[in-house]
Amino acid sequence: MKADEMLFRTLVDVPKWINPMQAHQHFVLLGSCFAQNMGELFQSYGLDAVCNPLGVTYNPESIRIQVQESLSLTFSKGAETLPLFSLPLEGKGEAVWRCWWASTLLSDTDKDRFRETIGKTFLGLGEALRGADFLFVTLGTNVCYRLKENGMTVSNCHKVPSRQFEEVALDVEACTETLSGMMELLSEACPKLRVVFTVSPYRYRKYGFHGSQLAKATLLLSVDEVCRLFPEKASYFPAYELLLDELRDYRFYADDMIHPAPAAVNYIWQRMAESCMSEEMQQYLKDYEPVRKAKGHKASNPHGG
Repeated sequence: MKADEMLFRTLVDVPKWINPMQAHQHFVLLGSCFAQNMGELFQSYGLDAVCNPLGVTYNPESIRIQVQESLSLTFSKGAETLPLFSLPLEGKGEAVWRCWWASTLLSDTDKDRFRETIGKTFLGLGEALRGADFLFVTLGTNVCYRLKENGMTVSNCHKVPSRQFEEVALDVEACTETLSGMMELLSEACPKLRVVFTVSPYRYRKYGFHGSQLAKATLLLSVDEVCRLFPEKASYFPAYELLLDELRDYRFYADDMIHPAPAAVNYIWQRMAESCMSEEMQQYLKDYEPVRKAKGHKASNPHGG
């Protein structure tokens, strides 16, 4: 082999989509921090994308609950069925209201105001899903947390004492059943919607690196089965493999050596553009790049000319 023919990395095959994304279409992104990264990139290019309106979510059960509740909620029913709870504010004589199916980003000291806000957020997600062409679901872990008092899965523990939760590691069968139920619901409520699954390349130190790998393996097996069961509606994009196999170097990780560095996120985005977006959409991204850079530019003297 000649020197100019040598490859010093493993290239991941990402087949081109037969029906690629178009710039005028509508997108929803739900799931882990990686979904947040991708969603912010969609939005930075001026694309119509809704990204984690209920906050970052990691496990299949919590994502299914958010999808299910957002599609079933109506203006007449409002937020009456959503599990709201209050926590005392440290050092203050008042409480903050939150929802077990949303992140800590959504909260308020006024219960009625919060009920209205969280209800509108769920309704908005439902409307976005019904109008979307693509839903990206990024799974981070198979571990979920359930309230011991009623067995309800939560999206966020809100720093409530751990003794109030049961930690559950979903097996392949449970993940597949959960995601298949979500797919059936979406197929009925959102006929034109295509679901793109990804598994987050972020590793979870909390569970140990071996435990993190087992969680990723469980998710990968489950997603593979769901894509087989719903071949016309579901597909898989190999973000996980692109980072771990193709970008197999700590240069592509952040300082914590766990999260992907911005260069890695941008590289995965570029691979997605080349494989999953139409030529017209790719040209749109190139044409929009100067606008994107201008929006992201911060003047050294904001008060100057």
